[in-house]
Amino acid sequence: MEKRTKPGLEDIARSLGVSKMTVSRVLRGASGFSEATREKVLLEVARTGYLPNRLAAAFGPSGTSTLIGVCVPRLTSPLFGSVLESLNLTLARLGYQTMIGSHNQMPDEEEVWLRTLASWKPAAVVLASRVHTRGTLKLLRDMGVPVAEIWDLTTKPIDLAIGFSHFDNGLEMARCIALAGRRRVGYVGALGNRNTSGRLRFLGFVSGLAETGLTLAAEEHLQDQPGFYAGFYGTETMLARAGDLDAIYYHDDEMAIGGLAYLARIGVKVPDDIGVAGWGGMEAASILPRRLTTTAIPTTRLGKIAAEALACRLRGDPVDDVTIIQTRLVPGSTI
Repeated sequence: MEKRTKPGLEDIARSLGVSKMTVSRVLRGASGFSEATREKVLLEVARTGYLPNRLAAAFGPSGTSTLIGVCVPRLTSPLFGSVLESLNLTLARLGYQTMIGSHNQMPDEEEVWLRTLASWKPAAVVLASRVHTRGTLKLLRDMGVPVAEIWDLTTKPIDLAIGFSHFDNGLEMARCIALAGRRRVGYVGALGNRNTSGRLRFLGFVSGLAETGLTLAAEEHLQDQPGFYAGFYGTETMLARAGDLDAIYYHDDEMAIGGLAYLARIGVKVPDDIGVAGWGGMEAASILPRRLTTTAIPTTRLGKIAAEALACRLRGDPVDDVTIIQTRLVPGSTI
């Protein structure tokens, strides 16, 4: 039986009377062509059963890599998901594609991921962390590609930094809670055994309380991933030994919502009996009966700016080494 030859990119282009570059840009989700052309290409691809060569697609027509590796702490986080979507869409429009991984807040896992990525010869790397192993730093030096550190801002980046200060977020929330007249303040956090950005917010929060003459009355650092249930039982555990609190600050909004559920179960009124504050400005907080006091993070903007900064670096265009993304404290009505 004669073996059938799969159609290639050139065959698709020839049958439609367009260039290979146009077909390639349509399949990458880039711009620079009409909607009619996009539909024709996609219909022809579907008709012929064309399958793109992903290894070849990682390189442009000049043989230059268009692949950008992105490593974040958690793929399940709604905040990182929003950053990734914005980053990926912007890079696609600029002619790049992403290879995404996670390090679970563990620098050693970031290094393992980077070693795998290096074999693909990426054009650039995005790391959502500022704590790296010596092995990671050596790998990045050896790779010699642009590096963007996003999320938790560092003023001494490897190459580029785009983010905000988690420490300052915690500091600002402590001032807000103290200004509201709260004096017996607790904290419920997650991933207590890891060096996370949440830990930096906690340190900023403690520092902010000290500024106003307060100390943390109780704290519960869970080893679990942040989430609704972690906030629920973290609140239960902390209040079992410190029942006289008048405010609680949480690792993030999901944990704050879990805490609110527990407080409602035991008949504690918010904010009359206990004030509650979260972090992140997550979508789930928008459907609460009371607007949650939190810190809103412009995740879509962060991803877009990071992608554009990296593209500028790759093109050799001028770009700031450090870009501060402004966050916003939302006073809400739970404090």
